[in-house]
Amino acid sequence: MTSTEKTDIENAVRALETEIEGLQKLAASIDGNFAGAITAIHTMKEKAGKPGRLIVAGIGKSGHVCRKIAATMASTGTPSYFVHPGEASHGDMGMITDNDVVLMLSNSGENSELSDLIHYTRRYKITLIAMTSNPKSTLAKHSDICLLLPKAPEACPNGLAPTTSTTMMMALGDALSVALLDRMGLTPEQYKVFHPGGKLGQRLMKVSELMVARDELPTVGKDAKMDEAIIVLTEKNLGLVVVTEQDGTLSGIITDGDLKRHMSADLLQKSVNDLMTTNPKSITSGALGVEAMEIMTSQKGQYLTSLLVMDNGALTGLIRLQDCLQAGLA
Repeated sequence: MTSTEKTDIENAVRALETEIEGLQKLAASIDGNFAGAITAIHTMKEKAGKPGRLIVAGIGKSGHVCRKIAATMASTGTPSYFVHPGEASHGDMGMITDNDVVLMLSNSGENSELSDLIHYTRRYKITLIAMTSNPKSTLAKHSDICLLLPKAPEACPNGLAPTTSTTMMMALGDALSVALLDRMGLTPEQYKVFHPGGKLGQRLMKVSELMVARDELPTVGKDAKMDEAIIVLTEKNLGLVVVTEQDGTLSGIITDGDLKRHMSADLLQKSVNDLMTTNPKSITSGALGVEAMEIMTSQKGQYLTSLLVMDNGALTGLIRLQDCLQAGLA
């Protein structure tokens, strides 16, 4: 490794350590204002019976952070939009209503481009949350709630390029999003509504979306012989046959593997009771598909290719490892 390469690595480590120190200071600085901001954003939906939105605004590098915060908020159940302060001064101010909450980011708190938007929130009594490192700034003084960033050196060797400051802003935005998510009690199923596509949407698919329905399963009665069970198993090609009582309730299952383990000259004349598993592994239809995969692939000394789906003691379907893999859950 050359001396130049060593210097590059040292600079990288120094930059990261500087930003880590900034984040540690930020974590130690969280106070009641943070809780107040969460309450203000969480309750904005209740104003005058109309849905409120979180409007995130900032300029320059802070503006880029704003876009990320707005996207994260929206993806976790809080309607949120980025509004560029410059564009707001030229007509986009009309996008903001008195039902909304404005979260404004500025490290110095003195950007001239923010003045019109600050004035607008004061005129129409719109809750303004500031995120700044300057408690004496115009933004901080005119805000309803101030989220104060601790003083920390930028990772830039010249102390000029926004690095540590924007990292803290980004992290504080994530902290707001996570706290709001918990305040709302957002479940993985609800979260999936905002992420229907991509890997995340796939991993949040429920068993009910992947399973073979009850009426499509191969079934035989408890008093059937194996010759009948094998015909039914072969016709459906799901890797098993379900054995039921006279009233249709589950009695057990016979899998392809059971056939191999009990292969003999008199197999066809045997009763299904001689081969069936009476207490097969199962899962509920409301569980996640990844949970079903975990059960099927984590059995010690036993490889499962499918699980019965049981709800309130009743058989409702079958989920197969093959279907989980095809859905991209691996």
